[in-house]
Amino acid sequence: MSDATATPASPFGKNNPYLAQITENFRLNKSDSEKDTRHFVIHLGDSGLTYQPGYSIGIFPKNPPALVGEVLHRLHLDPAEPIVQKNGGSKTLAQTLAEDFTLNRVGKKFVKAVLEKIPPGSQRDALTALCASDEELSLYIFSRDVVDVLNEYPDLRFNPTELLETLGRSVPRLYSIASSQAKHPAEVHLTVATVRYTTHGREKKGLCSGYLADHVELNRNLLPVFIAPNKHFKLPENPATPIIMVGPGTGIAPFRAFLQQREVEGAPGRNWLFFGEQHRHCDFLYETEFNAWRQSGLLTHLNTAFSRDQDHKIYVQDRIREHGAEVWRWLQEGACFYVCGDAKRMARDVHQALIEVATQHGRLSPENAAAYVNQTLLKDERRYLRDVY
Repeated sequence: MSDATATPASPFGKNNPYLAQITENFRLNKSDSEKDTRHFVIHLGDSGLTYQPGYSIGIFPKNPPALVGEVLHRLHLDPAEPIVQKNGGSKTLAQTLAEDFTLNRVGKKFVKAVLEKIPPGSQRDALTALCASDEELSLYIFSRDVVDVLNEYPDLRFNPTELLETLGRSVPRLYSIASSQAKHPAEVHLTVATVRYTTHGREKKGLCSGYLADHVELNRNLLPVFIAPNKHFKLPENPATPIIMVGPGTGIAPFRAFLQQREVEGAPGRNWLFFGEQHRHCDFLYETEFNAWRQSGLLTHLNTAFSRDQDHKIYVQDRIREHGAEVWRWLQEGACFYVCGDAKRMARDVHQALIEVATQHGRLSPENAAAYVNQTLLKDERRYLRDVY
C-alpha cells in the first residue's frame, strides 16, 4: 500500500489505550466441561485501530471490587483517600488499587515489608527464616494473594503510601487475536481460558481472564486496549503457500484468524489444522466453524487430539507423528509450520515430534534432523513460526 492511500495511524496505543466495548461474552465449552473458555467480541468503534492475523491485543485489567474492598477493610484504610498520580491528577485509593496494582499475586517486596512491621516473637522469627531463603519465599508467594498474607497477620497496618510502595504494578495482558479484520472490520475476537482456582480456603481467579469473564459490563466503553503487532507470526506472503497449524486449547485463536483471512482472500494455499483439548463432546472449540471449513475445502486436513476420551492420553504431538509422512511431504513442498500455545510442555513436545518426523520420514540422522528443524526451518527459511507463552 502506498503512503498516499495508507490508513492514518490510530492515536491509540499502549500509553494511550482505547476504551473499547465488549459486545459478546459467552462460554465455548459445554456445561459438563471442566473448563471455562470464553469467546469475547471487542468492538473497536471509531478508534482507527488496525491489526493483521497473528497480532495480539493488549488489555489493562482491574482487580475485582471484592478483593480491593477486602484489602482496604483488613488494613482499615479509607477507600476514598485521594492518591496523586504521576500525571498530576488524582484517583481514590480504591480506584488506584483496582487499576494500577497487582493484588491477586503477592510479591516478595510485600512479604519483606510485612516482616518489618510485625513485632518480635515467634511469627517474626518464622517469617525471618522464610525470607532468608529465596526458594522458600518463592514457594510461599506462589499460591498466595495479598489478602492471604493479611489473614496471617490480622494486626498488620500500612498507610496508603506504604501499601502502594510494597505492591507490584499491574501490567497489560496480551491475547492472540482470534479474528481477521478483513472479515470483522470493527471487531477483535478473543479466545480466553478463564483461570479459576482455590488456595488457602479462598476462591480466586486470574487477574485479566476473571476480569473479562465476570466484571466487564457489555456494550459500555470501559475496556482499555491497544494493538500489539507480531511481525514474526504471520501468514506467508504468497497466498499459495501451504500452512500447517498446531493450536491446542486457546492456542487455536490465531489460526481461526488465519483461516478467516484466507477465506476472505480466496487464498489457494492448502491449510492443515491440528487441534487438541480434553473431551470432544464438550471442549471442541469452534467445532461448527472448523467442520464447515473442512467441508468447504478451506481446511485440507483437520486432525484432533482429545486427551481424555480414551484410556491413554493423546495429544497434538501424537497426531503429528501419526501423520508424519504427509507432514514431511508438505514441508518439502514449502509449507510453513505454526505452533501457538503453552511453551513449557506442548510447544516443546511438538518441537521434538517435528524432529522425529524429519528423522523418520526425511531419513536424516538425529543430529541432521535437529539441525533441519532448529536451523533450516526456524532460522534460515523462517517457515517454523511460534507464538508460545
